[in-house]
Amino acid sequence: MKLLFIHSALAGALVYVSFKQKLGLLPYNAATAVLLFLVVLFLLWLTSYLYRRTYFIKLPKLFSFLFFFFKELLVANLKIAYDILTPHYRMRPTVLALPLEASSDFEIAVLANLIGLTPGTLSIDVSPDRRILYVHTLYLFNDDAEQMKQHIKNGLERKILELTT
Repeated sequence: MKLLFIHSALAGALVYVSFKQKLGLLPYNAATAVLLFLVVLFLLWLTSYLYRRTYFIKLPKLFSFLFFFFKELLVANLKIAYDILTPHYRMRPTVLALPLEASSDFEIAVLANLIGLTPGTLSIDVSPDRRILYVHTLYLFNDDAEQMKQHIKNGLERKILELTT
């Protein structure tokens, strides 16, 4: 992950310098800056295959994780907005005891925080032995707690574990 920050800083500095010097090759706007940043980051990522192969493998997983999380965030926001705008009450608040495969403090903290960022869910506590995460959810799929647990475990927790291992 350190290498991602270094490459991001290098790409950002290159974009800043190229726009500060006003080279005139590219139009001066935010879309061009983002595109140039991504191109430089992609080129740095390609060169990393020569000296750091794990980074070469993990960066696509990071983008996959970000895409997955933003999709989940959008779906949760739409679900809450739909429930607010319609006269029917579809909430089924429940507290779940989610068994964890994540073992390190970092993995558990990231999982708990991302669950808390998603509307409709909130991390309450972690058991003293760090094997169970208690999650409050507003929406239970078909009143099936096991299905909700599997949704979190096979989605968010699995993606986090792919990145950290």
